[in-house]
Amino acid sequence: MKVVTQVAEQRKALEQAVSQALELARAGSDAAEVAVTKSTGISVSTRFGEVENVEFNSDGALGITVYHQQRKGSASSTDLSPDAIARTVQAALDIARYTSPDPHAGPAEKDLLAFEAPDLDLFHPTELDAERGIELAARAEQASLAADKRITNTEGGSFNNHYGIKVFGNSHGMLQSYCSSRHSLSSCVIAEHDGDMERDYAYTIGRAMGDLQSPEWVGQECARRTLARLAPRKLSTMKAPVLFASEVATGLFGHLVGAISGSSVYRKSTFLLDSLGRQILPDWLTVEEHPHLLKGLASTPFDSEGVRTQRRDIVKDGVLQTWLMTSYSARKLGMHSTGHAGGIHNWRIAGQGADFAGMLKQLGTGLVVTELMGQGVSGVTGDYSRGAAGFWVENGEIQYPVSEITIAGNLKDMLRNIVSIGSDIETRSNIQCGSVLLPEMKIAGQ
Repeated sequence: MKVVTQVAEQRKALEQAVSQALELARAGSDAAEVAVTKSTGISVSTRFGEVENVEFNSDGALGITVYHQQRKGSASSTDLSPDAIARTVQAALDIARYTSPDPHAGPAEKDLLAFEAPDLDLFHPTELDAERGIELAARAEQASLAADKRITNTEGGSFNNHYGIKVFGNSHGMLQSYCSSRHSLSSCVIAEHDGDMERDYAYTIGRAMGDLQSPEWVGQECARRTLARLAPRKLSTMKAPVLFASEVATGLFGHLVGAISGSSVYRKSTFLLDSLGRQILPDWLTVEEHPHLLKGLASTPFDSEGVRTQRRDIVKDGVLQTWLMTSYSARKLGMHSTGHAGGIHNWRIAGQGADFAGMLKQLGTGLVVTELMGQGVSGVTGDYSRGAAGFWVENGEIQYPVSEITIAGNLKDMLRNIVSIGSDIETRSNIQCGSVLLPEMKIAGQ
């Protein structure tokens, strides 16, 4: 396959670029680390079956950080020629002369580095051209438009196919690289009925083309979601049980990520300060991290500092087991990096609940949230207030869509009081969990 040969050649060239940068940095620094990334791909979109956009991209970047006498300097370049790399290294060295000393600065400890990187089956390129991408996008869009006469407009179908290379090296002698691919297909349409217009979308994503749902599934799912939103009602202000659908429930645990990050902890800017080793979730709930999940969308053999990743329990039986630390935040806290420079890696939150229909039965009468809007969340206090849309449920059955409401609570209480998590796992995110049932939230309506 042509693309495989091209990637192999590019990977070798990028590894040489990292080696060059490290060699140049050696003379003027105590330590250095270099990361190079390259991304290549195609993005296409259609609207009413006509080609709306075709974009090819090929981007690369090199970033270097040097450390000298506890001073840090960083520089980057999108020009990967030898001369440009030399200038970038010199720029980082010059910057380090003017920064203040920081005893916590420096590369990751040598014994934490990934000198061996496992193959996580992340690279599944395809020789896909623009014509094939256009066909897939148009089929997804057409399946949406053909589903119901109330679907009157479209924002189009889109297809993306990208592959990337990541290379990391540092002055401890580490030099590792890996390749990855990502393919996605989506449709977004507008439905209209009695003067009301609603919009929604659906998508599929995977490391390999064979992992994607069919264009027809994407289009029909998009139509179903859009039609279900028609004729929304407003709710009166009240308190009621709330069920977060799986695609938005991941966001609840996204707030947990920020709250237990090392930087939030050493700055004392988190509502979970002093929570290490204490219960923050129900005692039946465990949050696992699986960075080596084959084909995982957030899988990686090492973090952005070269620290090897590993399977770990973030929360076990409701008790917080670890902060999420980079090398810097770990030193600030007197601990060791957990391999979270750059983010988390495939959180799995196993539920004990039923499928979505069963979760509706457990909800009984209350609100299902399928969309969240706004940024009204404080990571310091845990106060939570966001615009929402979804469905009102009575006796375990959806009655009608709702919109223009606000839901409010406090994240510390929300997380601790989770009633159940469903088996309807959302797998298209770096956080995988099912729908989440909360016993009560404030709902502000009309």
